[in-house]
Amino acid sequence: MKIGRWLLASVAMTSLFSAMNAQAQWVMVARAVAGRIERMSNKPSTGSGYDVATVVLEANASKVYQTALQVMEARPDITITSQDAQKKEIRFSKGDQVASMQATSLGDKICQLVVASSLNGTSDDGTSIVVQGIMKVCQQMDVVCTLSQ
Repeated sequence: MKIGRWLLASVAMTSLFSAMNAQAQWVMVARAVAGRIERMSNKPSTGSGYDVATVVLEANASKVYQTALQVMEARPDITITSQDAQKKEIRFSKGDQVASMQATSLGDKICQLVVASSLNGTSDDGTSIVVQGIMKVCQQMDVVCTLSQ
C-alpha cells in the first residue's frame, strides 16, 4: 500500500513539474517575440479585404486594454462603437473602415494585442490603422515594438 501511495505521489509530482515546465517554456517563447508586430492583410482589386496585426507585450492585459481605450478616445478621427472591459475588446471605426482590438492575457504580465480591420476600395492601407494603433499603444506604454518583415 505504501508503494502505491509513493508511486501515485511520484506521478502527481512529475505531472505538476511537467505542467509548470511547459508553462515556463510558453512564457519564455512569448517573451522572445515580445514587441514584434506581425501583420497579415489581403486587399483584392475587387471587393473588400482585411488587415490584421498582432503583438505580444510584456504587460498586464487590463493595462493594455485601458491604454488602447485612452489612445482611441483621444483621436477625433476614431469612433468607438462598443467596448467590453471583461473581454478587453474595443470595436471602433475610422470613416467607413471598421475595426476591433482585443488584449488577451497569456500570463500575469504578458499579453497578446490583436487589431483587425476591414479594407475596401476606398480604404487607404498605406498607413495601416491596425499597425498605427499597435504602435501608438506600444509608445504610450513605453514598450519598443517593431514591424516584422
